[in-house]
Amino acid sequence: MVTVQLFASYAELVGSHSIEVPVNPGDRVADLLGNLRNLPSASLLPRTPLVAVNRTFASEHTPVSVGDEIALIPPVAGG
Repeated sequence: MVTVQLFASYAELVGSHSIEVPVNPGDRVADLLGNLRNLPSASLLPRTPLVAVNRTFASEHTPVSVGDEIALIPPVAGG
């Protein structure tokens, strides 16, 4: 399992600022997102959110493992 940190609208959508997600050896960000969407509270998250692994923006091919710091970053707007 890894803890995925959620911010702003994503935290509101899920109802929490973090969620535990199962990961397996060899999983990548794409696998993590698939596992995340299988959880009832997270099924409405966007298909390809911006993800950071260990405080670095990550692609869907970035490996993830137990102990990694994962964050889903919602879109922001400013003016």
